[in-house]
Amino acid sequence: MYNLSHLANKWPSSVVAREKVGEFTGGIISPKTMANLDATGEGPKGRITVGRKVAYPVDLLIAWLESRAKLAK
Repeated sequence: MYNLSHLANKWPSSVVAREKVGEFTGGIISPKTMANLDATGEGPKGRITVGRKVAYPVDLLIAWLESRAKLAK
């Protein structure tokens, strides 16, 4: 597992809007990819919806990213 907790220190909020996921991850994952993963049930648990907007608690998003991250050999 790769530790990505340093991402939380650089983010100004306790949530990440889906449209800002690309910015949060440095472009690794796009908002459209997140929407697709959410639709198939493979996205982060605990997402928040307000109207049509979706956001993820930073700690849950980081845990989800860490569970999917692999270091190349």
